[in-house]
Amino acid sequence: MLNRTQHFINGEWIDSTGTETIEVINPANKKTIGKISNGTIQDLNRAVSAARNAFLSFSQTTREERIILLNKIADEFEKRKKDIVDTITLELGSPIAHSETPQYSMALAHYRQAAKELEDFEFVEYKNHTAIYKEPIGVSGLITPWNFPANQASTKIASAIAAGSTVVLKPAQLTPFTAMIIADIFKSAGVPDGVFNLVNGSGRVIGDGISSHSDIDYVSFTGSGNVGKNISENAAKTIKKVSLELGGKSPLIVLEDCDIKKAVDITLSKSLFNSGQVCTAAAKIIVPESIHDEFTKVLEEEISKLPIGNPQNKDTFIGPLVSEKQYNQVQEYIDTGIKEGAHLIIGGKGHPEGLEEGFYARPTIFTNVNKNMTIAKEEIFGPVIPILTYKDIGEAIEIANDTIYGLAGYVVGSDNNLTQKVASSIRAGRITINNASEDYSAPFGGYKQSGVGREWGKYGIEEYLELKAVLTE
Repeated sequence: MLNRTQHFINGEWIDSTGTETIEVINPANKKTIGKISNGTIQDLNRAVSAARNAFLSFSQTTREERIILLNKIADEFEKRKKDIVDTITLELGSPIAHSETPQYSMALAHYRQAAKELEDFEFVEYKNHTAIYKEPIGVSGLITPWNFPANQASTKIASAIAAGSTVVLKPAQLTPFTAMIIADIFKSAGVPDGVFNLVNGSGRVIGDGISSHSDIDYVSFTGSGNVGKNISENAAKTIKKVSLELGGKSPLIVLEDCDIKKAVDITLSKSLFNSGQVCTAAAKIIVPESIHDEFTKVLEEEISKLPIGNPQNKDTFIGPLVSEKQYNQVQEYIDTGIKEGAHLIIGGKGHPEGLEEGFYARPTIFTNVNKNMTIAKEEIFGPVIPILTYKDIGEAIEIANDTIYGLAGYVVGSDNNLTQKVASSIRAGRITINNASEDYSAPFGGYKQSGVGREWGKYGIEEYLELKAVLTE
């Protein structure tokens, strides 16, 4: 049992001021794997105080000192690779191969990338006779989601440290143990006391406490739109800066000249990774009418081959959903799709055969989906693929942009000029053409109700800085 009921405050693991705990469940078998403290406002206040005190000295460190520190963290991160991978697999249900790549590898990359960005980052710029300084913003409250427990925490923390800001982290209560390993890593790496603090607990107490705290200068949140709105309202009371990375309904546009097998492979990887529990997942597949039948036939054949089951098995591609709540939500969307007239060609409600003990959902494909159906408009966050059709490129782009979200998008085709044109027409923050590799220096964030602000690379560092203009004669 992973019973870790302390908080990491001012460089030490300390007992909570409260006695309540929260159980953490293994989604693959619904068994309790451990418990954490259900933190109190008093615990949060202690963490904020430690971060506030540490900021006085940490904000004055040099870029060279912070580069060294970030690389030390990355070195320690590499030493704890197996622990991190195993923990992500256990608490999230992520297949172990995916827990390593990209879950672990992305998290590690953010520390290395932040150190690299610092090498030539301009903290002072000159315009005419004015010096423009970029100074650390202060104490930053970080609230992270359950679906990427190492990556989402690491991109925020790495940027904060690079900027010279101190942090208080509240990890998701469904997947807290990965973040607690990160705290141990920081201790081993020699991160100064108070620069990083971690308080576990509920969103209602610790999350709301962070967003409304008068001594927290900035809040960075990744999660649902409704919670993001609540955080913005709380933060407005003290006029603090907020960055939000929220939901998505990211389109994947398949072009007529595509290699259909390649297009299907990309569709499956972008739609079903992490059992579809990804904010940037390809959540509506937009296919030309002319190749719809062939595309759908190949998609059905290939999805039926994907290994589903025990996340500890290195060959597993689809594991369980994270919780009973998430499982029930996906079942409701599948039911709604059927009731609204979409054609179910594979999958459907219930568990895959033999996997009733965990929160496993059946990979599901719907065709005959129109843009007004619920499954075409709302974020499902599960292994459900709605397929829509188009007659011409203009209609495809219209369907792609017919959403309140704008986090990501995907284009699959052979004509480079056309793929670029379509990509530029999708109103979203991050577009991937074909199977392009990841770029950790590029900005990550969304348009519209997908959020405010950016993460990754120099763009993430800038979120943790304030601008000061000094005018001279």
